[in-house]
Amino acid sequence: MSNAELQRAHVGKRLSEYAVYNGVVYLAGQVPELDPEADIRGQTREVLGHIDRLLAEAGSDKTRILSCQIFLKDVDLIGAMNEVWDEWVAQGNTPPRATVEARLANPKYLIEVVVTAAQK
Repeated sequence: MSNAELQRAHVGKRLSEYAVYNGVVYLAGQVPELDPEADIRGQTREVLGHIDRLLAEAGSDKTRILSCQIFLKDVDLIGAMNEVWDEWVAQGNTPPRATVEARLANPKYLIEVVVTAAQK
């Protein structure tokens, strides 16, 4: 694949799990589909695991994240979410990040994360 080719992966009716263009990986919002009953720590771990898996598949990893947007059902959950984030994020490679409160598509979801990353 040349650097300028557009590639989409896990293409569904409404969205692709990620797209790659010009060496940049764009992930769809990742949500806790496997265990939406978990608390914020469990949901955050699951979502970050999805991000790790998709970035690896696309030829990237968490040290290459260019930007991260985190949507929380309740911004008061930020402390517990940050505990999991701090264990996961690559120190020295912490990306620019925004965290906001938002009404998510499924009321059981406490978190959704959108990531953009550079390929290796």
